[in-house]
Amino acid sequence: MAISALPARFARPLFVIAILAGSFLLFLVQPMIARMALPRLGGAPAVWNSAMLVYQALLLGGYAYAHWLGRVSPRKQAAIHLAVLVVAALWLPIGLMSMQLPADAQPAIWVPWLLGASIGPLFFAVSAQAPLLQRWFSISSKGGDPYALYAASNFGSFGGLIVYPLIVEPELALRGQSALWSAGYILVVILVAACAFTLPKRAVALTEEAVAPSTPPTRRRVALWIALALVPSGLMLATSTYITTDVVAMPLLWVMPLGLYLLSFTIAFAGNRALADLLTRIAPVTILLFGGVMVGGYQERPYLNAGLALMLLFMTSVALHTAMYRLRPAPDRLTGFYLAMSVGGVLGGVFAALIAPLVFDWTYEYPLLILAAGALVPQSFLIDPVRRLWHGTAQRHRIAILTIALTMALLVLAVINNAAGGGPDGKPTPPFVFLIIVALGLIVTGVRTAFVIVLAGALIAFGGYRSIVISLEPGARVRSYFGVYTVRGNPTTQQLAHGTTVHGTQLIGSERRERTPTAYYIRQSGVGQAMMALPVLYGDKARVGVVGLGAGTLACYAQPGQDWRFYEIDPVVVHIARDTGQFSFLSRCLPNPKIVIGDARLNLLAEPTGGLDILALDAFSSDSVPMHLMTREAFDTYGRVLAHDGVLLVHISNRFLNLEPVVSSAAVAGGWSAAKLVYFPGAGADQAESASAWIALSRDPGTIATLKRRDAAWAPVPRYPRFTPWSDDYSTILPLLKGLR
Repeated sequence: MAISALPARFARPLFVIAILAGSFLLFLVQPMIARMALPRLGGAPAVWNSAMLVYQALLLGGYAYAHWLGRVSPRKQAAIHLAVLVVAALWLPIGLMSMQLPADAQPAIWVPWLLGASIGPLFFAVSAQAPLLQRWFSISSKGGDPYALYAASNFGSFGGLIVYPLIVEPELALRGQSALWSAGYILVVILVAACAFTLPKRAVALTEEAVAPSTPPTRRRVALWIALALVPSGLMLATSTYITTDVVAMPLLWVMPLGLYLLSFTIAFAGNRALADLLTRIAPVTILLFGGVMVGGYQERPYLNAGLALMLLFMTSVALHTAMYRLRPAPDRLTGFYLAMSVGGVLGGVFAALIAPLVFDWTYEYPLLILAAGALVPQSFLIDPVRRLWHGTAQRHRIAILTIALTMALLVLAVINNAAGGGPDGKPTPPFVFLIIVALGLIVTGVRTAFVIVLAGALIAFGGYRSIVISLEPGARVRSYFGVYTVRGNPTTQQLAHGTTVHGTQLIGSERRERTPTAYYIRQSGVGQAMMALPVLYGDKARVGVVGLGAGTLACYAQPGQDWRFYEIDPVVVHIARDTGQFSFLSRCLPNPKIVIGDARLNLLAEPTGGLDILALDAFSSDSVPMHLMTREAFDTYGRVLAHDGVLLVHISNRFLNLEPVVSSAAVAGGWSAAKLVYFPGAGADQAESASAWIALSRDPGTIATLKRRDAAWAPVPRYPRFTPWSDDYSTILPLLKGLR
């Protein structure tokens, strides 16, 4: 029996498997390539957002190519696409180009270029398959509905994305991951070839002969498709930035917003409409109740807040993608529909990943996209009494909306007035405000204008006004590619926060106070003890390196004759610590510091062997771990730069990850002696003191012994024989996650 004569019960599974396999590979490669890029590009949330923008642009190219192929006969489409797949195979095995980026490389420029040149052809070829194979299925099945296959496509995408951090990354090194993906690509080519044989041999598809072309969509309809795709795409990236900057800064969470975004397509385009319709019906209430809470940025329960942010993204995406599904065209317009969807996805990515970091000093894109979602989400009355309440004349309708607007304005003013005088962040929003908004939400859901008014008020009342107040303070907040920095103070202290993590606290009031090391760097901390031991260990000419400048606190351990240098990846941090006058650690303690801007690991490669006596590693972005600075290869670089009796100090304080096994295993693998010092402030400690955990490593056991003799708080570092040391080829954070709290 010829393949073209396959019964529908066999042909449909063939297309489903081919689409699933292609989409699985397409989204398996995204975190895989981002992981490969870590040693070169670092691990800031914006790096992931830039990578996502590259993927969306390549996806747009693939969808445009699939749309263009619709101009030729089905068999010619198959021949062209199989040729494209074969040419793209020249880029196998998949991986990054073997070039080393300059130390001062700007990720916003290098991420798109490096990823595009490394995987662009492969990603482009595979990305075209979802719309292309759906069109082929409609042709080979003589008019079968292809849209349900898009649900299968996104389920495969979701599977590939989630499988990577949970199974692939923990079990396989990068070389094994590359081989696995390359084998999967060959399988996909075979499946696509099998699908091609189901196409009719005649030059014109049977369905296109029998049925006249459908009416083309209006410009208004295309614009609505683009808008409905733009908001979830932008919100997905904004959620990634939000939860990794302001709630839980864990790289594992970078893939979760994208995974839920993809899963929303599976539900929205499914053949069974029950779940999609249910979630779409309750989505407005979810947006109203939790949108404002997320903007508030409350940190008491970070894991809960992260979960709520992900749920909000999922519900919003399902609702907007369901609205898009309801507006879908006939199958002969399918590729144009997906092209418009891809355009919207790219525009959302451009807004969240490129425009927002340049225009805003905070993650304002998040509430703006929530508000846009509220304006676009399908509206329906939740209960009949409310439906009857809004029925009436146009004048009565306008009066009701005006009443809602005045009520929300008074409520917002009351919240702002209540917050006044409550300290730098104001008093918390009273619980009754939440109850009032819930009641108003039940009344306005189903009336779009009134709903948007209440949603805007909720976004302002639950925290938007706080962000606006901070933004209006000169120099209080600045945003860069690596995150959001906030400087807040009072008459006695000044603090620098990166996301939710304090990166520097300075006492105000006198020169002695302003020269006092604080926070994680106090004299009782591990780094403080090591810095005070410099004259004993290395004499008056000690050579000191610090990875991560922060507010410049460690500079106040510098003594005349010592050679100090800082390695800082973000020029904005240098500006805050040195140029704005907001912190005086550098000006008072080390007026002319040597600061090397760029990735520390790359810059250290250029340092002479044995050129440092001590190197302090404190380069976290908020609580996010720069994996490329914690691998065996990175520790080899530190060992080369340090003198034989030199000391490497690693700051491992982290709210979410236990980093001790990483450093311990690297020490064992590299032949380092190690000790740790964990400090907890006592009951009467100064408010500027912070708990901290530091590990000191040296190739010379005598150096570590000297530190222990000076302070008995230094303790041995346990060994973790079952923990696989991190390397540029392998790392996973799953074994390091601390318990939920």
